[in-house]
Amino acid sequence: VQLQASGGGLVQAGGSLRLSCVVSGGNFGSYNMAWFRQAPGKEREFVAAIKRNGGFTAYVDSVKGRFTISRDNAKTTVFLQMNNLKPEDTAVYYCAATSTIWIYARNLENYSLWGQGTLVTVSS
Repeated sequence: VQLQASGGGLVQAGGSLRLSCVVSGGNFGSYNMAWFRQAPGKEREFVAAIKRNGGFTAYVDSVKGRFTISRDNAKTTVFLQMNNLKPEDTAVYYCAATSTIWIYARNLENYSLWGQGTLVTVSS
């Protein structure tokens, strides 16, 4: 199974970016999907997750109301729409997949499949 993330870049504060993650070689519909991020010198943290059927989502408080996670099971792709970006959103963003149950969606250690990361830089 491979996860290929894209869509990162340099944007000014208040701007928007849309990240994409294409999953190949697996049963996309069986995975809960998530985005994590890691800023320089910090631990990787949970950002958002979406349940395998798209019916439930979860967000870290710092991005609620600004970020939206979605998925297209037909295209085996998960998205992260990021609006009103702030300098503190600067990080490498990773998509991840898990077959574990939804209550563990925020837990990094439950994700066994990871993309390569895409860098988001927000300038002030």
